[in-house]
Amino acid sequence: MAKARSRAAAKKVKDKWKAKTWYNILAPVLFDTIPVAETLADRSSNLIGRVTEISLQDLTNDFRKSHIKLFFKVHKVEESQAHTQIVGTALTSDYIRRMIRRRRSRIDGVYSVTTRDGALVKVKPFAITEKRIQSSQKSAIRNVMQKTLIDNGATQTLNELIRDSLEGKIGSDIYKNCKNLYPVKRIEISKIEVLRQPTIQIEDKKPIKKEEEPEQPKEPEKVTEEPTEKKQATAEEIAEAKPEETTEEKPSEEETLVKKEKKKTAKKITKKTATKEKKEPKKSPSKSKKKKEVSE
Repeated sequence: MAKARSRAAAKKVKDKWKAKTWYNILAPVLFDTIPVAETLADRSSNLIGRVTEISLQDLTNDFRKSHIKLFFKVHKVEESQAHTQIVGTALTSDYIRRMIRRRRSRIDGVYSVTTRDGALVKVKPFAITEKRIQSSQKSAIRNVMQKTLIDNGATQTLNELIRDSLEGKIGSDIYKNCKNLYPVKRIEISKIEVLRQPTIQIEDKKPIKKEEEPEQPKEPEKVTEEPTEKKQATAEEIAEAKPEETTEEKPSEEETLVKKEKKKTAKKITKKTATKEKKEPKKSPSKSKKKKEVSE
């Protein structure tokens, strides 16, 4: 009797995997809602709140950005499409370890920034110097980092702030401001956490791209055909205007040889006269005058 009951219970148990369906997870608007991954769920309501991790290399196909991780959270489901919001970014631990060396200082900071559209973000930058520095210099660099982040947050939306941090613009701004205090080697933003999503809808500024003007097609040159009578007349006029070519007879080979021999002999004669003039010493005028005075 017990075996029969266990068999009946096994038949009643349904396969849970067959009841589930596949959903496409889409990236946020910042990344043009590209399909990122797929996930299973028996209900669409169970998807809300799920977080997916993906590297920036998979979105941009740029191998240089494989060390950046992005975190997306599902907030809305439409049919088989799950829409997400960006929750944060982070750098891989091996990338951070590669930059840290002995006899260098690492300056970490944690700052809360409110953006122009009302989002609250926790930003964690860090700076690395070439040599060890004092604690007073570290605190000065931290103050510069805090000021630049708050200033950027007040003029930018959440998407713009994250875009600038991924492209490295915020790090370069901090680097420029820290030059006066101490020459920092590198500045990176290790982590961003979105504590509160934006409360005001503001359109993001699209990056300006120089559009190349399309080349305008060239108009074909108009060829006006003249009548045949005019063409013949112009050809005759051109022939009359051109001077008649004088036909000169080419010299024969014997004449050319004779001319060459004459030139050679003339050159030899000039050389001999030049050598004779050099050999004959010129009589000094002083000696001739003395001889005349003696004779007198």
